[in-house]
Amino acid sequence: MKRLKLLILLILVTLGGTSCNNPSSDIQTDRADERQQSVQEADQDFYAESKKIAECYQDMYEQAKSDDTLGTLETVKNIVECIGAAGYAVVDADNQIDMVNANKLMDFIKEVDDKKEAELTLICVVTNGGFIQFDFQTSEGSVHITRSYLAWNEETPEINSKEEYDAYTWEYSEDGYLFFEKYHMPGYDGPSGHTAVRVQPLDGKYRELNRQYILPVCYELNNMFILNWSEEDFNNLDFYDIFDMLYSEVYNVPLPYMPDDNLGVGAIYHIPKEEFEKVIMLHFKIDSETLQSKTKYFEEDQSYEYRPRGLYDCEPPSYPFPEVVSYTENQDGTITLTVHAVYPDYNLSKVYAHEVTIRPLANGNFQYVSNHIIPSESNCEESWHVDRLTEEEWEEVYGGTE
Repeated sequence: MKRLKLLILLILVTLGGTSCNNPSSDIQTDRADERQQSVQEADQDFYAESKKIAECYQDMYEQAKSDDTLGTLETVKNIVECIGAAGYAVVDADNQIDMVNANKLMDFIKEVDDKKEAELTLICVVTNGGFIQFDFQTSEGSVHITRSYLAWNEETPEINSKEEYDAYTWEYSEDGYLFFEKYHMPGYDGPSGHTAVRVQPLDGKYRELNRQYILPVCYELNNMFILNWSEEDFNNLDFYDIFDMLYSEVYNVPLPYMPDDNLGVGAIYHIPKEEFEKVIMLHFKIDSETLQSKTKYFEEDQSYEYRPRGLYDCEPPSYPFPEVVSYTENQDGTITLTVHAVYPDYNLSKVYAHEVTIRPLANGNFQYVSNHIIPSESNCEESWHVDRLTEEEWEEVYGGTE
């Protein structure tokens, strides 16, 4: 079983010295000033271009903010289309909307392959109304990237960050994804240097099914989509993780059963039978007896024991994201979705593929019927997932404290 160790972030501060006794220091200073002025002028042009992009949809942004619709898919799509109308290659940062002017990025990818000189600006709109801007320059097959982030300060667009790097990897997949990477030394534990961008369009129905059934679960802090299970055999499906995921949907409040403030203490809760089962049975056809056999249940007070994940069964901060690529409507009324797990950290548009069967219900609700991993020699290990501590491991770590 994989367990994560505590990570310590080391901040290295480098101090530059001066050369007071160097007879050429005045000349060097003049040249440094000239270079600094050149950089500042280039930055001014860069910032002006970024703000120009933001200003083209400012009215749309302000209206959405006023209407409290800023983070909706429709608003993001409208912003993407607005920026695209100005001539830019643009997509949303979550790859949920087809790229506008994808042909421009495809042309640039070809120029990279042909080792020609070219440049391109790619815009990735984020849900808060800002955007990530990638400015690509290529020569001799290498790609230099300037990445910046623009956010809104009230009604003023501002560049919050800017960095430059050479792409450590640059790969275009057969199914239409571009992956590029900023190199990090082994042991680095900060934000991922990987970026994945869907270039080719995806069927709107596939996207709708993904949003409705797969994205709400995804691959974070659960094993629903990484093992084989069905209503006939739930296998090792972790219903405690499912409880975590679905609680807010059922009760319209955040999950109240949190870890102890003291990370060295293991929290234990006894959740009333009706409260626990209502969450699980929202999207699963399972009876009480089966659920109790898959969990720890106390008959005397009719409660389920619940131990929240803590420091010793947390997961790394980076996950794949799902993408429905086809579906089948079955004769029994169920729907089987074929899903690819796209993992930027692996530069892969398919870490593995799996089939999820859904049963739509007459009341508008639905049930998860099964998950099946499609066998393939190219399937990768689910390195991001960490199982919850077993009872024995929990006792060993926390010493039986509550």
